[in-house]
Amino acid sequence: QVQLVESGGGLVQAGGSLRLSCAASGRTFSGYHMGWFRQPPGKEREFVAGITRSGSSTYYSDSVKGRFTISRDNAKNTLYLQMNGLKPEDTAVYFCNAAIINLGVWRSQYDSWGQGTQVTVSS
Repeated sequence: QVQLVESGGGLVQAGGSLRLSCAASGRTFSGYHMGWFRQPPGKEREFVAGITRSGSSTYYSDSVKGRFTISRDNAKNTLYLQMNGLKPEDTAVYFCNAAIINLGVWRSQYDSWGQGTQVTVSS
């Protein structure tokens, strides 16, 4: 299993931008599809964006499509999430995880999660 550490969160005004990073160690990072997930206050964790092993294909939830961009650098074992046009409803703890695709639905591959990184968007 790959170990993951998220960073880059913070407090930003609506319309602003943040770039999240996820540093991976352990098993071969490039062997995993990867995803970003988030958990808003008082709500369930949800899928945000996914990227295939090589980075050739990306997928987004409808709520972030056109505003967020997921990318990866397999040479640096790092996953990124560029977030533009942030909205107050994007406020959440953001997590990365290895991912699987089941009938077109992206899910986390593992049940264990890192500490995540807090993103707070003020109106």
